[in-house]
Amino acid sequence: MPLDAPQDFSMSRAAMKAELLDPETELKLAYAWRDERDEAALHRLITAYMRLAISMASKFKRYGAPMNDLIQEAGLGLMKAADKFDPDRGVRFSTYAVWWIKASVQDYVMRNWSMVRTGSTSSQKSLFFNMRRVQAQIEREAFAQGEELDGHQLREMIAQEVGVPLRDVEMMQGRLSGSDFSLNATQSSEDEGREWMDTLEDDGPRGDEQVEESHDLAALRGWLGEAMDQLNDREQFIIRERKLSDEPRTLESLGNELSLSKERVRQLEAAAYQKMRKHLERQGEEVQSLLA
Repeated sequence: MPLDAPQDFSMSRAAMKAELLDPETELKLAYAWRDERDEAALHRLITAYMRLAISMASKFKRYGAPMNDLIQEAGLGLMKAADKFDPDRGVRFSTYAVWWIKASVQDYVMRNWSMVRTGSTSSQKSLFFNMRRVQAQIEREAFAQGEELDGHQLREMIAQEVGVPLRDVEMMQGRLSGSDFSLNATQSSEDEGREWMDTLEDDGPRGDEQVEESHDLAALRGWLGEAMDQLNDREQFIIRERKLSDEPRTLESLGNELSLSKERVRQLEAAAYQKMRKHLERQGEEVQSLLA
């Protein structure tokens, strides 16, 4: 028996012993709360319809939430209904309260179903609470007619029946396929405490890859340094400012500093690249493969 069962029974017994309000008394209490903020009237109204809240909360037990929590959420919905109820509209309070109780419990179930947010739009809420029922109905009808539906056909028919986009059905099917579980949970008793976390592949580079990349990078830097040594001071300055600076400079700004035209700076840059390229080509096929 669940740990919260005794409290459930206590609350249920107390609710069943509450008075049954006739329409005139209910209306009187509603006016007293709305117009005079009479808390005694509110308490009497809430207590009288708590059995309705508990009854509706019990319909959501299959979603795995503790019954005490469901009852508390149903009670919150009942209080919201009492706060917003307008007795002048000629509607019974119980009829009005049903919507608020149901909405409050549904929101709680969806918030606590998974650590991944399930969704709160009207279509997603409709799917969450109706998809399994609709799917079972479609499958029964197909079986009775001797038809066999594949997964895509079934999802399309669910989307049409509920009136939601197909992508919402696909998303919700994944959400409802299983509950959350901890990556620190052990896979089985035979694995000597091996956790699911241990089976995850590390996306980072392997040790051998890091060593190889570091070696190649050091070699490439050395070759580029040697190639830079083949340039005169002005060519080195242009290459550093154009390609090796955090904020590369324009040909025009370099021309102004060196008292050269923009075209002359471009020519010097191209000539420097050519010198470096010829030097690197002499390093052999290994350099060519790294620069490819």
